[in-house]
Amino acid sequence: MTLSQRNRPRLPLAVAITLAAYLLLVVAFPVCNLLVPAGKGLHLSDYAVGLVGKILCYAMVAVALDLIWGFGGILSLGHGLFFALGGYAMGMYLMRSIGREGVYGSVLPDFMVFLDWKELPWYWRGTEHFLWALALVVLAPGLLAFVFGFFAFRSRIKGVYFAIITQALTYAFMLLFFRNATGFGGNNGFTDFKRILGFPLADPRTKMVLFVLTATALLAELALCRFIVESKLGRVLTAIRDEESRLRFCGYETTRYKVFVFTLSAVLCGIAGALYVPQVGIINPSEMSAASSIEIAIWVAAGGRGTLLGPLLGAVAVNGAKSFLTVAFPDAWLYALGLMFILITRYLPRGLASLLLRAPRAPRARIAHSPAVAPERSA
Repeated sequence: MTLSQRNRPRLPLAVAITLAAYLLLVVAFPVCNLLVPAGKGLHLSDYAVGLVGKILCYAMVAVALDLIWGFGGILSLGHGLFFALGGYAMGMYLMRSIGREGVYGSVLPDFMVFLDWKELPWYWRGTEHFLWALALVVLAPGLLAFVFGFFAFRSRIKGVYFAIITQALTYAFMLLFFRNATGFGGNNGFTDFKRILGFPLADPRTKMVLFVLTATALLAELALCRFIVESKLGRVLTAIRDEESRLRFCGYETTRYKVFVFTLSAVLCGIAGALYVPQVGIINPSEMSAASSIEIAIWVAAGGRGTLLGPLLGAVAVNGAKSFLTVAFPDAWLYALGLMFILITRYLPRGLASLLLRAPRAPRARIAHSPAVAPERSA
């Protein structure tokens, strides 16, 4: 029995779990939040909707990291930066949408008036248009990841060295965004949003639409990543992770594959950040901190690297536990969270996904004796 045949029965189970969870989010949540009266047992509060929406955004980031780390062997500790850049791009549009309803009654954002800015910086031009903001959500993290990845992968930087320089890049941008002169609100960032596309963000119906869009985006991301890992590109990524030098010997130029998947992963993080900001109501440089990017890697490791569904479970479990423990045990929640990581590492070395799917990590590529990765033919 081949490896693909052994894995075939697990795919319907993963799809069934994913679709059932999606239907629960997009059907049961709106009903319980908008139709069930407050005070009833089945009523879902606006706070709960916002909290779950935020966790779903985190899950999108975890899946994006798993695409390059679990299947490509590229550990990035800079995905918090891409997430924040997407959030800032959407935040610029939301700040412009406030108009003259700010504290100072100016067309400029309040923080610019407070800092005595006379006009918008050039990079703020056009951000009052939603479509341009969406373009920035994709272009800002995508271009940065493409340029950074091209030079890093062309120089054959990988492993712990690549993780370190992505962490350094994130830290540099965090320091840049902390400066008031940069024009992004300094350490306070962007907040006090009023509306999106003319709809008030305080309206529960607007919040629910954003929630459903986030759940749908997460489902689409899972489908896209599943398609990639089961295609020829996915087999090449697995071969890069396991035996990159042998793959180069077979005639593959691995740099372009790594740059592509790294850029795609950054864009997915940017989209998650854009969905995060209007639901949470704030974006600041703390999202670019070193701890934030390391925490993303923890979600992936806890859920099960190389499974796609595992990182989603890890993000939900860790952030759900964090939200509960910070309220129930404010003085000891860090110890409880640390104990959870220890137990997962000790008894579930393949992550939480192994409880549901009993699936191994992404299979190792066989280059020498398998037709899964064939040499490229020259034109």
